[in-house]
Amino acid sequence: MTASHPALKVLLSLAWPVIIARSTQVVVNMTDAVMVAHLGENALAATTTGGLNAYAGFIFPMGITFVISSFSAQLFGRLDVGGARRFGWYGLGLGLISQIVMLISLPALPWLISGFDYSPPVRTLMESYLTIRLLSTGAAVGIEALGNYYGGIGNTRIGMRVNISAMLLNILLNWLLIDGHGGFPALGVAGSAWASVIATSLACGVFVAIFLWQGRYHGWPLLRWDELGRLLRFGIPAGLNWSFEFFAFIAFINVVVASLGTVSLAAMMAVMQLNSFSFMPAFGLGSAGAILIGHAIGGRRQAEVPGILLLTFLVTAAWMGLVGLAYVLMPELLLHPFVPAGTQGSKFLVIGKHMLVFSALWQLFDAAGITLSEALRAAGDTTFSMWVRGILAWLVFLPGSWISVHYFGGAERSAVAWLLVYLGALAGVFYWRFQSGAWRHIELVAGAPIH
Repeated sequence: MTASHPALKVLLSLAWPVIIARSTQVVVNMTDAVMVAHLGENALAATTTGGLNAYAGFIFPMGITFVISSFSAQLFGRLDVGGARRFGWYGLGLGLISQIVMLISLPALPWLISGFDYSPPVRTLMESYLTIRLLSTGAAVGIEALGNYYGGIGNTRIGMRVNISAMLLNILLNWLLIDGHGGFPALGVAGSAWASVIATSLACGVFVAIFLWQGRYHGWPLLRWDELGRLLRFGIPAGLNWSFEFFAFIAFINVVVASLGTVSLAAMMAVMQLNSFSFMPAFGLGSAGAILIGHAIGGRRQAEVPGILLLTFLVTAAWMGLVGLAYVLMPELLLHPFVPAGTQGSKFLVIGKHMLVFSALWQLFDAAGITLSEALRAAGDTTFSMWVRGILAWLVFLPGSWISVHYFGGAERSAVAWLLVYLGALAGVFYWRFQSGAWRHIELVAGAPIH
């Protein structure tokens, strides 16, 4: 496949629904913060930090479900539609198991929260928030699993519609339950958590109903233990892959950046909020490229894979390059909505501008890392990616940034420069891995027939 107009059209048609679906969670997080802010700083801290902590509970099983897209794409490429559909069922089973594990773990929640240096009011509110919010673990994993199944067979729009519905319902329920509009009780922070649980659970229920309705002519699936074993064999490293990076970043924020002071922490979080808007389209493009790569591998057309990867990278790099240019040309304008009131505003802008310039530098590295890691995931090369990300995140990036700040007196630039080093190294190693051709010898799907 070459970077022709039809190929680009297919890539973009797969990518834009994924971009919108991923962006819905960004919107939900921002509206949660806005709609509880008037309740005070304790409520705001408990809701925003609680949402991040809840995601920490979701990320491992969600990471496993990303591999469902790899399986369903390769099976779809081999014209084994029934085989691809079975992985949707495995994903729903994973969601059920995740919810059971979370319910068993909930009694340990107060002990886990007590290990962090939260003020007593924030700790109490966060415990209430998380006890409720984590009831939606299975539903969140189920939505992700079915979204990846449908994405693998080329239908990315259905996942987008489900996520948009969940987002709109979440916002409506926030309005009803946080302050008690429409005759509902005013639940405050707990109301925000219940809004997420109800919206996520209803959206998952609708998604499952659609899945069942569309499979009504297929009959009850003949699930296979060997396939489930393969899903876990390739999926667990993928889940750890995401977990390693997520928890390393959390440690970076809380240990390295927080030690530089509140203004530096606020500036870093503002830059990360801006980067989330650039990352979502890039990740959507990378995921779309991975779907096409999965179809090519499943159809025994491995020769097309480098062309698909190149096209995906060029489009992703073009987007990230434009974002980086905006960061350099108009940093104050982009940071303006985040500037805190009071005397620290000017200091915030100075620090934020420096961070944003470094962020502009890492955009192309990020584009390369995203497209390459998604391509390797599509081929089933998840164990290598897990080890690379874990080693670079925990043995290079995190200790390097900590040593630079605490032993060599480095400030914000030193800390953020290590993000640049990390993303550059990640992209370089992933490129070497892809060029080695090891992915060509990985048998993700065993014995899938060609009809």
